[in-house]
Amino acid sequence: MRDIEDWLKLSLSIQIRAEGKALIESFKNPAYIFKSSSKEIIARGFKRKLVEELQRVKDCDVSKELSLIKKNKIKIITLLDKEYPAALKSIAAAPLLLYVHGELLPQDCFAIAIVGSRLSSFYGIKAAERLSRELSYRGFTIVSGMARGIDTAAHKGALKSGGRTIAVLGCGLDIVYPRENKKLSDEIIRQGAVISEFPLGTAPEKFNFPIRNRIISGLSLGTVVVEAGKQSGALITANYALDQGKEVFAVPGHIDSPTSQGTHQILKDGAKLVESADDILEELQPIIKSHLKELKKEDFPLLPRLNPQEEKIYNLLSASRPKYVDEISKEVAFPPSQVLSILSMLELKKIVKRLAGQRFVRN
Repeated sequence: MRDIEDWLKLSLSIQIRAEGKALIESFKNPAYIFKSSSKEIIARGFKRKLVEELQRVKDCDVSKELSLIKKNKIKIITLLDKEYPAALKSIAAAPLLLYVHGELLPQDCFAIAIVGSRLSSFYGIKAAERLSRELSYRGFTIVSGMARGIDTAAHKGALKSGGRTIAVLGCGLDIVYPRENKKLSDEIIRQGAVISEFPLGTAPEKFNFPIRNRIISGLSLGTVVVEAGKQSGALITANYALDQGKEVFAVPGHIDSPTSQGTHQILKDGAKLVESADDILEELQPIIKSHLKELKKEDFPLLPRLNPQEEKIYNLLSASRPKYVDEISKEVAFPPSQVLSILSMLELKKIVKRLAGQRFVRN
């Protein structure tokens, strides 16, 4: 308990959070930081202002925070925990800790961020939802910020496909922002996670959102921007992605729309133009293959998420011997129309191939 108290004290200060990773790398443990003298901390290259902040939070009472964490059934994952996402841990300004509602899983290393304008158009909403759905079918986790507009559409696309999605908040986890996304937040928790680095009770202040955007890009292999004005926060996320050595993608918009100005500018600056999930996958193939080699098979399901009916039919197929719909129908005792519908869904997930004569094999 004492250990988590020290982590929470460090997270109380914006200044300490900004240099938190460097502090942990130097001292290895929060307890050692608080036990060290001001002279020793300065000798390791940290400024006096940071030392003063450490002194200020050292005796802070975090019992109320601990009580709220327990009451809200929130999990704390620190920078030193094995559950901490490896991709996020690798960035320079990795958060000291994450407040987590839901569950972070090993397969979330295959994540794509989809972000964009709150003032989105019908075109932008449909584009974000379609991309999210297509990527989810292929087994990717969708990361976004649960804001109105494009973020909401991205989360919904993943949820509709039965895939995983992670929402990164710019406030404490005990606050749902925007309020109308309460139901969406609950759905995300069941099919992924809602996370934040901010202490509970932190209001959704404007300056919090640019800070949290580095986490959205940090969790992801690449960031897709769908509709963004010149001053859009989505462009901040894209810039973070570039600084972190991640890929940046953009969906072209209408040339007379203000929310196309930002996306078109990053396209001019070299972002990859995206019309479908295939454009993203083509660019990320080398990274995906590299990650797959490093993972244990039990840590990552190589197939997209399948419901029981899909799994039953998929298990009957092979890559070498095609089967007819009627043949499969008899084996699973489903009507042919239902079997064909399920096979079509497996086709969309790119794990089944349709041959001439309504025959099917594993892809």
